[in-house]
Amino acid sequence: MQSTIVLTAVAMLAFAANSLLAREALGTLSIEAAGYTAVRIMSGALVLYGLMRRQGVSQASGPSLPGDWPAAAALFVYAIAFSAAYLSLGAATGALILFSSVQASMVTFGLVKGDRPSLQEVVGFAIAFAAFVYLILPGVGRPDPVGCVLMIASGVAWAVYTLRGRGSQDPIGQTAGNFVRASVFCLPLAIFAVIYETTSTSGVLLALGSGIVASGLGYAIWYTALRELTTFRAALIQLSVPVIAALGAIVLLNEQLTLHFVIAASCVIGGIALAILAKQKRQA
Repeated sequence: MQSTIVLTAVAMLAFAANSLLAREALGTLSIEAAGYTAVRIMSGALVLYGLMRRQGVSQASGPSLPGDWPAAAALFVYAIAFSAAYLSLGAATGALILFSSVQASMVTFGLVKGDRPSLQEVVGFAIAFAAFVYLILPGVGRPDPVGCVLMIASGVAWAVYTLRGRGSQDPIGQTAGNFVRASVFCLPLAIFAVIYETTSTSGVLLALGSGIVASGLGYAIWYTALRELTTFRAALIQLSVPVIAALGAIVLLNEQLTLHFVIAASCVIGGIALAILAKQKRQA
């Protein structure tokens, strides 16, 4: 259980780093959506495949490449829709739509599959989600319709990708295989970016950081942590990502620490802790 907590915490840090990197790269237009997505996925695939071969992880899954095409398609849809949506949505609006879509998709799936949260977990989830909305509400504006649809698609795709990884016995190999397959979808994006987009060195470096560390290694760690998490708890824990990302912006980007953030962050983390500490042990 202790190792699961550590792995989950590291995965949430990686997810938050992804938010900060995308915000910096796409928000300053140092790279555009197609190029960012292509570099992110393809660099992650290269490093993960090399790591898989070096450690012999693929041997546990037989001679074929681990992972599967549905997960790879979900990964690609999540990544390109996420990048494209942030070109027309503010950070707060995007986060609200993204995480609402993730929560709705995963919780609904869990309920259909018989994952019945305890009362304490439901209360904890309600507190955490209400605090999450309170956290980002001041920055939420009227969403662009296209950006809204793209971010919903991104959230649903991420939920699918997460659910495909539950119970994985080969997290590194499966993540590598998914990234390699998703790279096939990224080839047209890479060609488009080279011909039509303007990209700076800083934008490429930000995309590489996202692809190699925050996405590639972060997602492999997430697949490892998912072995011990119910669907409900996997959805709930991800509400910590906006809090971690906002804290990172305060520390790294010199954004202002406010009482509003302290109250909201405390309630989000408190709600998650209340749910996680529920004594009823379940398996989805």
